Amino acid sequence: MRMVMSKLLAKTALTLSVVAVFASCKGDGAKENKTDKPAKDSVVTVLKPGSSIKLDPAKKYVYLTWDDGPQPPGTTNCEEVFREEGVKATFFMVGMHQFSPSRERIVDTIRNSYPQFLLANHSHSHGFRDHYREFYANPDSAMQDIYLGEKELKVPVKIVRLPGMNSWVENGKIKGPHSSLEVCKRLGSAGYNAVGWDLEWRFGRRSVPVQGAEQMAKEVEDILADGRTYASNAVVILAHDRMFRDQYKDSLRKFVQILKTHPDYVFETIDHYPLIQKGK
Repeated sequence: MRMVMSKLLAKTALTLSVVAVFASCKGDGAKENKTDKPAKDSVVTVLKPGSSIKLDPAKKYVYLTWDDGPQPPGTTNCEEVFREEGVKATFFMVGMHQFSPSRERIVDTIRNSYPQFLLANHSHSHGFRDHYREFYANPDSAMQDIYLGEKELKVPVKIVRLPGMNSWVENGKIKGPHSSLEVCKRLGSAGYNAVGWDLEWRFGRRSVPVQGAEQMAKEVEDILADGRTYASNAVVILAHDRMFRDQYKDSLRKFVQILKTHPDYVFETIDHYPLIQKGK
């Protein structure tokens, strides 16, 4: 009988010991899990349009800048390709091209897609409907047209591409045709940057792309390798939304995919262009 009682007491003691160890382990685990949880007061940094970033001097920066939108289906095709390929781009849009609710939604989508996409200003009337001589001969009305485009589109940055002119205004420095000089001076005085381009994906009749994807990619590679860009290790590519209707959408995708094979290429929005950031 005594032997039986001794065995029962020993068994009970062992059971209690195991339970105690298990409870201790569970408690330690609970503390560890609690520690792993992120602090409620942690701050998430949100990049805003026009902010500066650190550029890597070992990289080559590619700025895809697309003009004259919103122009569906070209604009939406470009947006879709860029999203699926995971690259950044800038859309210079025209105020008078936002003439319907569906086009307003396209503009809103681009504006709200930062930091992948940046919405920038390409004037209200596109140089009085492509009457460039008259547009630049009247700088007062040209500036009002640019201001109106910014207001209509709710452009978040003071970055402009002048209609029909490869003109640059960056932190007070001006380069471009003499005909646009007075407008450029006024833009600079008003705190704007104007962006031209290093390389154009040209179009012919009915806005059909002239270069194929491979040729265009080769032109990008060559101009960067030769150092023939406005800013070192940075290429600004100009194209127009309307070029990429459904039948040319794959050409745009192939072009982007070829550029992505270069490990030293980085796609960025134009507010992160080195000469624009330099003055900040």
